[in-house]
Amino acid sequence: MAEDTDAGTDVDTKKLGLWLRLISNSHMVEKEVRNLFRSEYGVTLPRFDLMSALFREPGGLTMGELSRRLLVSNGNVTGIVERLQKEGLVKRWVLPTDRRIYSVGLTPKGRAEFKDMADSHRQWISGIFGDIEQDELDQMIHTMDRLREVLRERKAQNTEG
Repeated sequence: MAEDTDAGTDVDTKKLGLWLRLISNSHMVEKEVRNLFRSEYGVTLPRFDLMSALFREPGGLTMGELSRRLLVSNGNVTGIVERLQKEGLVKRWVLPTDRRIYSVGLTPKGRAEFKDMADSHRQWISGIFGDIEQDELDQMIHTMDRLREVLRERKAQNTEG
């Protein structure tokens, strides 16, 4: 019986170690990317993320949709949008169905600037992961996809019960 408890504890310890490694590795990559955006473009990662969300939605997004997609407060989104608008990178317009709600979209200048940053971002990530062999990369992607499936299933089970 003690062996089962020890084995369970060992598995639990490994799972905790996995979680800590995921966080640590994610933080290291994020820190490097943040530094690259700051040094190469003088911008923040949240600014890039907001522009990325708008780039994928040429028809624009409401401020609320942006907040939900970026998992940040409306206040954070408003500050970034206002700075981008002053620079001519985004435009805002009121919704015809509800004049209290603003939509935001990239301007042509904003789309061009984002595309340039996105191309650099792609190269940076390629460089950061440059020493990982193709078969290792494929296995990690498969494992992360499996983890996402498990987490989604767990979330679905928790919302049902």
